[in-house]
Amino acid sequence: MKKIVIALLLTSLVMMSNFAFAGEYIMCPGDQLDIVVIGNEDITNTAPSGSKYIVRPDGKLSYPLIGEIDTTGLTVSQFSKMLQSKLSEYLVQPQVTVNITQLGTTRVYVLGEVKKPGLYELVKSHNVLDAIGIAEGYTKDAAKKKVFLIHKDHKGEPIKINLNDLLKKGDTSQNYSLAEGDLLYLTSNGRIDFARDILPIISVAYMVNDIQDN
Repeated sequence: MKKIVIALLLTSLVMMSNFAFAGEYIMCPGDQLDIVVIGNEDITNTAPSGSKYIVRPDGKLSYPLIGEIDTTGLTVSQFSKMLQSKLSEYLVQPQVTVNITQLGTTRVYVLGEVKKPGLYELVKSHNVLDAIGIAEGYTKDAAKKKVFLIHKDHKGEPIKINLNDLLKKGDTSQNYSLAEGDLLYLTSNGRIDFARDILPIISVAYMVNDIQDN
């Protein structure tokens, strides 16, 4: 019964994240944006395809008058306010509307004690629960207190995640956002030596990815 309750809670949290308000969505590379500056058709129509702009792999896009804008970590509403603020240096009280017409995807590895380990593309929400959900959940052998998030850039130590705190206590600080190329590893209930048992798997995964990209 306890396992059923936890499974239902996990499903509910994933569904909630999928129906997040647009203003809470964190922008990511590949997002296609429809940007309109009301009353300034000349600026609006300078995009490569009408009013459509695409966030580049580096998280940036170029916009008339302003130049490069970094969207990394920004919600749609935050990006809209930044754009409006920067345009106000050239226009009088600009009114800007931003809509995402097509969502970008984030590729992440989900390995270890999940039902279907592999490389997945996350759409819209890109967090720990989304990654576990797309891999069809954790197995009965997963050590939920010892989940590791490894960023592709390898900056800093792997982040240790406690799924029990997230699922039982509602600690959303454990539901980290994932970036392109990140790896989420769910350890088993057995004794795990991170350097010996996990790092070799991570190295192989990234080597395969590099070969595929080349």
